[in-house]
Amino acid sequence: MKQSKTPTPAPLQDKAPASQYPPIHVDVRIHSIKTQGNVLANATANLNGCFAIRGIRVMDGKNGPYVAMPDYKSGDSYKDICFPCTKEFKQEFDQTVLDAYQQALTQLPQRQQEQAAPSMGMSMTM
Repeated sequence: MKQSKTPTPAPLQDKAPASQYPPIHVDVRIHSIKTQGNVLANATANLNGCFAIRGIRVMDGKNGPYVAMPDYKSGDSYKDICFPCTKEFKQEFDQTVLDAYQQALTQLPQRQQEQAAPSMGMSMTM
């Protein structure tokens, strides 16, 4: 005769303090910087080399740039698809994305010069 056991749910535990979680390394790549509109840039984040988040946007707000997570429309509102679960990690995550955006902005003039230089010096006549 087969016996079946209904698993008993694990007792609910309080959330561990943020200091008990292992550190999370966030690697951010800025994919495109825009000069017009509310979207300033698109980004991808990789968490500890194990989890990737695509569709992150750096948005232009009243109080400066802010980070918008990937979302979907549900009725009249938008809901985030994924998001940081703690206030502390949200602040850390957002700051990492904004720092990557600022770094990409500072490198933009250098990249434009590098792309223009080869086309100027490489003319051949046949």
